[in-house]
Amino acid sequence: MVKVAIVPNYSRQEAVLDASRLTEFLEKQSIEVVWAPDKKKTNVIPLNVDNTDLVISLGGDGTLLRAAKITGYREIPILGLSYGHLGFLTSAGPDELQTMVQRALAGELHVSRRATLQITSLFLDERGQEIELHNFALNDFSLSHGSKGDMIVFNVDVSGHHIDTLRGDGFVVATATGSTGYALAAGGPIVTPTFTGMLCVPVAPHTILARAFLTASSDVVEISISTERNVERLFFADGQPLGANLTPLSAKITRGQGDILLLEASPSSFYQSVSRVFYGQASHD
Repeated sequence: MVKVAIVPNYSRQEAVLDASRLTEFLEKQSIEVVWAPDKKKTNVIPLNVDNTDLVISLGGDGTLLRAAKITGYREIPILGLSYGHLGFLTSAGPDELQTMVQRALAGELHVSRRATLQITSLFLDERGQEIELHNFALNDFSLSHGSKGDMIVFNVDVSGHHIDTLRGDGFVVATATGSTGYALAAGGPIVTPTFTGMLCVPVAPHTILARAFLTASSDVVEISISTERNVERLFFADGQPLGANLTPLSAKITRGQGDILLLEASPSSFYQSVSRVFYGQASHD
């Protein structure tokens, strides 16, 4: 039996209603449907997408990032349907809901392979014990200053080579998919999704010499916090905080062991989005 997982944005009523209509439509075709739980509720059971043929997100890019996190490295195709602003990750709006889902199930959509990140971060707990965490990201890993806005000092190494000791607001390590997010806001370039390396972008560095740079897909980016300044600092993966109530020490970022498979209307969808969002050009499709 074909199995479909639905990840709706529960804060958008239209998305939830359409998810219900889509469920009814699919179940009439003897397709098994499961829903991701509302993450705002307590004691929710995580969605298991093993043996799932398709994941559908109904929301914005943030909802699709949640779908990607649920999917992880399993390489299950994800179809993103936008409710709000049509972003870089979603491929269509609610008016095309059933048509796009049918095309996805029929294998008629373009598959865009998107590199992911594997993040291994080290923290100190309140007892001074070291704790290692492992996290997934589709867009980016970021180091940021705390709520007081204090400058942070940190070291950046790539595959054993020391790049610099930086002072500033933080640092972003992004995939090509994440190049249009935080990395772009920090001054990084827009990168085609076919690029499988990483983008390294300093955030408000206290020097005019620090520049964004790209790595190879096999490189390892390491960020370690300097003991020069004992200030608050935070780690994030796809905008979600890591290690709550823990003190970040270091992070090692590599390419993930699997890709995210995004379904798109055509191979040119990315460039159409770039043209529309950054150059104000309407799509001619």
